[in-house]
Amino acid sequence: MKELVKFIAQALVDHPDQVQVLEVEGEQTSVIELKVAKEDLGKVIGKQGRTARAMRTILSAASTKIRKRAVLEILE
Repeated sequence: MKELVKFIAQALVDHPDQVQVLEVEGEQTSVIELKVAKEDLGKVIGKQGRTARAMRTILSAASTKIRKRAVLEILE
């Protein structure tokens, strides 16, 4: 899951070397924290949060396949 989020985020931003992804795993749920450069934050969130929502949908579909829940947090 971590690699999937990192791949998508690096494709969207201008500074792919500053993309950081941290995964905090629990028993049922994984929290994936995404941190990008300040000037790339708008690109990751998108207009009215559409890009972020799309990333969460992809993550949800991939995590359902492995029978685990994943939550994406975008940090500033």
